[in-house]
Amino acid sequence: MKKILLSLCFLTASFAAFAQLPTFGIKGGANFATLHATVDGVSGSGNSGSLTTFNVGAFVDFKFGNVSLQPALNFTGKGGSSSFDIDDQSGSSKVKLYYLQVPVNVVYHVPAVVGEFYFGAGPYVGMGVSGSGKDGQGHSEDVKFGSGAEELKRTDVGANAIVGFKFKTGFLINANYDLGLTNITNVDGIKLTNRVFGISVGYAF
Repeated sequence: MKKILLSLCFLTASFAAFAQLPTFGIKGGANFATLHATVDGVSGSGNSGSLTTFNVGAFVDFKFGNVSLQPALNFTGKGGSSSFDIDDQSGSSKVKLYYLQVPVNVVYHVPAVVGEFYFGAGPYVGMGVSGSGKDGQGHSEDVKFGSGAEELKRTDVGANAIVGFKFKTGFLINANYDLGLTNITNVDGIKLTNRVFGISVGYAF
């Protein structure tokens, strides 16, 4: 984890040395999260339904021509939900997970009359800070992070893609997709990864 963060910091610092004056910004919006499961080698055999949560964060944009390096610090919600209907009994369960997440995207900007389109991609590292679960009977409990079989791994590493439009006023509309690459469960025979589609609005100063 420390090596990953140090590598991201070094990359950002190296690029910033050759970039124009940075732009700072804030974003916030909605997340639509799912959990992708691989059970005994069968991918997608236990995928969850979508869970609506939120994201909020700040970013710095180091621009060099039409290309920029854009690190950010986000508080973002992940997880998933499921529903069932057994013996005329229906219900739902859900897991909400909240992470402090650092994405570092390489972004390409395309000028337009009233602003610019942008799109990019890069890695992210997330640290779980809290979570909660609710079973089909409505019982709730906190999610714990650790190495136990009933706990989730705290670190989530993956790839991130963004696309959006920034107006000349600084107002921006953004969409992103997080593809979790690391297994967040400690249960043998199961691989569980985060998938998140997010939309947000923000402002670049």
